[in-house]
Amino acid sequence: MEVESRSERDTFELGRSLGRQAKPGQVFTLTGDLGTGKTVFTKGMAEGLGITETVSSPTFTIVQVYEEGRLPFYHFDVYRIGDVEEMDEIGFEEYIYGEGVSLIEWADLIREILPAHYTEIRIEKDLEKGFDYRRIQICEY
Repeated sequence: MEVESRSERDTFELGRSLGRQAKPGQVFTLTGDLGTGKTVFTKGMAEGLGITETVSSPTFTIVQVYEEGRLPFYHFDVYRIGDVEEMDEIGFEEYIYGEGVSLIEWADLIREILPAHYTEIRIEKDLEKGFDYRRIQICEY
């Protein structure tokens, strides 16, 4: 499925909609260049899960856990991992095979340890269509 976003609000609303529909154990991967709106999307997803605390990218901690929503939300940013084995050290499998919803930014860096089933969200800019335009592809695996 492909969605066109023409503003940060559109991107946020798509995340919120997916958060509202998310089920326990669901895993989302999020890819896109810097500045494409991954954090905006993530904030929307958190709101859709009923999370009210401030959501920011867990760049230096690998995973940020939010537990006050209708489901736990595990937000991973694996941009800075040096080796996939680092994911074992933080208990990656316990998160993604647990009862919460996992969102993994830069998931292409750990593709070999992703579960068999996940939803990939790919956000791309297309400057020919405007500075705020994003093409968002959603694909189930």
